[in-house]
Amino acid sequence: MKKIKWSRIYFAFVLVSMYLPIFYLIYYSFSSGHNMDHFEKFTLSHYQDLFNDNRLLAIFLETILLALLSSLIASVIGTFGAIAISQTKNKKGQKTLLALNNVLMVSPDVIIGASFLIFFTFLGIGLGFGSVLLSHIAFSIPIVVLMVLPRLKEFDYSLVDAARDLGASTWQVYSKVMIPAITPGILAGFFMALTYSLDDFAVTFFVTGNGFSTLSVEIYSRARQGINLEINALSTLMFIFVMVLVLIYYVITNHKSHIGKGRAQ
Repeated sequence: MKKIKWSRIYFAFVLVSMYLPIFYLIYYSFSSGHNMDHFEKFTLSHYQDLFNDNRLLAIFLETILLALLSSLIASVIGTFGAIAISQTKNKKGQKTLLALNNVLMVSPDVIIGASFLIFFTFLGIGLGFGSVLLSHIAFSIPIVVLMVLPRLKEFDYSLVDAARDLGASTWQVYSKVMIPAITPGILAGFFMALTYSLDDFAVTFFVTGNGFSTLSVEIYSRARQGINLEINALSTLMFIFVMVLVLIYYVITNHKSHIGKGRAQ
């Protein structure tokens, strides 16, 4: 009983520590004041200012487009990369591939951003939407690989042999047998890559340019000029957006698990 009690207290403490600053920020987004020193009367004026700020709305849409596009491309590349790693018969080669895949996961963002900047400068690639997109795809691929690999370890490869014996082509084996079986892992990788892309600042800060900016870089630039509760309103909307994404992910995964159980029965 004591273990259960202390575990619940610890879990509650972690949740409060994580979410209290967020709700504090949301709370002051409805304050009529100009800072977070004290809450004045309730107002939606900061949200009105946000929707009247064409530059910030444009950056918001560009950030969403960037995150969706980079996550989609990274999910495709990462899925086939995970399949290639799982089918590598040489154990040393497989471990080497996994180590190379994890380099971007364990390396500091500042080093990754500086490396991409040097790389793009060396190749003569202009900094802007394209450079940021390529960078986000690059650091999102390892995330997708790590999400898909556990599903591949649980996958029964005898199904592939059975499909080939029945005359299925390579494309049919992937599209009809393997991909549907690992779809939960692909979805998890996609949503993880999406949140990483939305959240990234350090890498984007190095490789952005030519008038292109993301929300994280824009918020950083505005925060240096002083606290503006319009940023609180924007952060509130972003928090709601991410929560909706998480809800969609759980609905999809639960729906697929129910379908899988129904077929098994």
